[in-house]
Amino acid sequence: MKKSVVGLAMLLAIAAVGCNKQESQTEVAKDVAAAQADRSKDVADARQKAEEKVGSQQADVREEQKDVDKTAAKGAYDIAVTKAEGDHKVAVESCEALTKTAQKTCKDEADARLKMAKAEAERMKPAS
Repeated sequence: MKKSVVGLAMLLAIAAVGCNKQESQTEVAKDVAAAQADRSKDVADARQKAEEKVGSQQADVREEQKDVDKTAAKGAYDIAVTKAEGDHKVAVESCEALTKTAQKTCKDEADARLKMAKAEAERMKPAS
């Protein structure tokens, strides 16, 4: 048992000394070149992955922007129609102070303005 422990200790000592041996300039140059090549490949791979992630995020942003633009256009349309209908209601109420013949003309003009305003609003409406 004592012999095997001594033998194992000697093997470990030899291995430790072997690990710390000085390499030749040729071996060092070869190892350095290999490490540099690995570094370059790793950096290139990391750069490619980062660019792919950024590209994917940019595509997501473009899709989100389309949604925002569509929502904004729908909001502008809704506002324009609501305003046109409100203006029409005010105009019709104002017409009631006029004589019967003038009321008809006034209401017809209010209806025409409403129709034009809604047509204008339709141009803002997003495509479905």
